[in-house]
Amino acid sequence: MATNQELKARALAAIDGRAQWLLDVSKTILDNPEPGFHEYKTAAYVGAKLDELGIAHQDGIALTGIKGYLRGGRPGPTVAVIGELDSLRVPGHPHADPETGAAHACGHHCQIGMMLGVAVGLMAAGVQEELAGSVALMALPAEEFIDVEFRYGLHKEGKLGLMSGKQEFIRLGAFDDVDMAMMVHTSSTPEDGKFAVGGTSNGHVTKYVNFLGKAAHAGASPHLGVNALQAATVALTALNAQRETLRNEDIVRLHGIMTQGGAAVNSVPADVRYEGRVRGRTVEAIADASVKMDRCMRAGALAMGAQVNIVTLPGYMPMINNPEMTVIFRTNAEQLVPAADVVTHPADLNRGGSTDMGDLSQVMPVIHPYTGAATGPGHSIEYLIQDYQQAVINPAKAMAMSVIDLLAEGSAKAKAVLDGYTPVMTKDEYVTFQNSRLTEELYDGAK
Repeated sequence: MATNQELKARALAAIDGRAQWLLDVSKTILDNPEPGFHEYKTAAYVGAKLDELGIAHQDGIALTGIKGYLRGGRPGPTVAVIGELDSLRVPGHPHADPETGAAHACGHHCQIGMMLGVAVGLMAAGVQEELAGSVALMALPAEEFIDVEFRYGLHKEGKLGLMSGKQEFIRLGAFDDVDMAMMVHTSSTPEDGKFAVGGTSNGHVTKYVNFLGKAAHAGASPHLGVNALQAATVALTALNAQRETLRNEDIVRLHGIMTQGGAAVNSVPADVRYEGRVRGRTVEAIADASVKMDRCMRAGALAMGAQVNIVTLPGYMPMINNPEMTVIFRTNAEQLVPAADVVTHPADLNRGGSTDMGDLSQVMPVIHPYTGAATGPGHSIEYLIQDYQQAVINPAKAMAMSVIDLLAEGSAKAKAVLDGYTPVMTKDEYVTFQNSRLTEELYDGAK
């Protein structure tokens, strides 16, 4: 029987042997970005790469998601290794699609290379058969909660229940045979060093708001119309006035974009659309701020005598990094880069953003470390991967080594993680809770 260190050495050598292949995969995805639930070409490409490795897989889960397996030599827990398929929309990014504005300005293209790299490492001679358990290789859609009107349309058509990749995978039961999960995200934050573990993130709900007025000639007879754009302006002014009612410790963020401001400059706007986000550190803080946002939307409609349709979509849950898995990952990361370059953030250090990995962390042990390999603010035209070795190869190695620690030696460490873990919610409780957050209200400000 090989030792863990021997198994890890074989895995690392295998990853090094296909390093250029893994980087080529990531860079190909970078140059062909697709936003959430549009990732059909990306999914087909990832499926072809799994075929190339001889890994059987399912596709079309939650429209574009993929799930394959590596089976160990003996039964045991299943560890999921996750990569995200989707891009953002950041027009002007150097790698943006000129037609759609889609761009990988968050580094998800690197995650697919990482996930495949873990597979390559664990398939090295003599490794897989020493593991007691399985590895689920998962390429998931739609982590970036954008294109809200489009996603809500898919929901109303019955094509989606919940509106992000991991949410829908949970709802569909695609995680039912998974016991724990991990993924690594790129970072441009200097405080993250080469690797960062720990910390948390905000949860959120998302708003799709439609202000409805009455069209009229904007020059000759504006008094005969009802200006939906002015209703939205009043609503956003009211929303900005709410900020002093929000506690600093709740880390609430209220923000959004106007996706439609009217049809023609010489016609009173009758149909104005807004996509908003309510983020917060806790479910309670999110719920409180969500009520305040709705009140502001109604106020805008009331002021102008317009109508407003407010849809609240169930967003993400705050992130919980499993402490035992965190220690395992950190220990392995320190074998790849100097220990001083591996940062452990306090569990309550909130990054401000949100991820649907937080949803998964409510029902099973997970980790979501970061790798410092990029420059420029996230989600901006400046966000670029500068060090692909650190963006793809080292995270793949760290996760492969961590999987070996979890599943080798009779999966003793994985079993210890599970024995010490109590879920915040069961899967059914999670789905019920998220469904309860989906609401729609039509308010008539003229009555």
